[in-house]
Amino acid sequence: MNQILTIAKPSPPQPYPISSATLTRFFLTLLAVILSWGLSLESAVAGTLSDRVAQFPHWQTLPSLPAAQGDLTYPDWLAGNWTVTTTLVDLVAPLAPELTTPGFDSNRQYLNQPIVFQARFIPAVSPQSRPPFLSLPIQRQTLPAALIADRAFNGLNLANAYLKADQAQTESPILAVKVDPSNPNRQITFLRHDRQLVSTVTARATETPAPNHFITTELFQQEFRGIAQPYFNRVETTTDYHQLASEAQPHQPAIVADQITAIYLSPQDPHYFQAGDHPVALYRYRLEFHR
Repeated sequence: MNQILTIAKPSPPQPYPISSATLTRFFLTLLAVILSWGLSLESAVAGTLSDRVAQFPHWQTLPSLPAAQGDLTYPDWLAGNWTVTTTLVDLVAPLAPELTTPGFDSNRQYLNQPIVFQARFIPAVSPQSRPPFLSLPIQRQTLPAALIADRAFNGLNLANAYLKADQAQTESPILAVKVDPSNPNRQITFLRHDRQLVSTVTARATETPAPNHFITTELFQQEFRGIAQPYFNRVETTTDYHQLASEAQPHQPAIVADQITAIYLSPQDPHYFQAGDHPVALYRYRLEFHR
């Protein structure tokens, strides 16, 4: 979904060739939203994430975050089914012209173009909520269920929405989106011709400045498999969510969010030492959630 260095361009399979530019646009958009909606158990130092959002596009390095543990959980006002509109409102290549991502220029086609998809947030099944073997019903613990994203549903819908917006695509290359049952922070997108995008959240922090305001930052690694030379890179997504005061007006969103995705080179990239921990591409999105 995101890419900074040169991908080993796969030989186009027949009858469905996929250009590396198309894969870049798809991967960038997919990860920009799917892996970023969440309120985790970790908490950041007060104000640091708010400051980071305010400093866009002057981001100089990767943030220092605690390791991601468990699934992302969300504030209860995100529960249920949503029609989400995501719009790319700005994109910056801080190290251009020396370093840019292969898909940066092609992603300009999405600037100010709203993409609409369906998403949902559901209660998690907690091990503590299950009764012990052969226990009586009265012994069941009734802990409140955490709210999590339906990652497979959201990821597939978002990816297909972007591919639908790409007029060059006549058939979706996506077969399925699945979450590793043993690790909620690892997601696999299965593509045609034995290709896979593996995305793993490695670090995360959040802030809750007010009951209706929540910010999260995640770092994740992605690996594109199924080409001659597997491709790796690193992504940071920071999202600033606001629940609006009233949902009385049907044409107004119930929730809005400001989302920034930063792309970093991985150590496998030949230009890694030139870029260091400085982002090579920044994308800013406006998200609107409607019931």
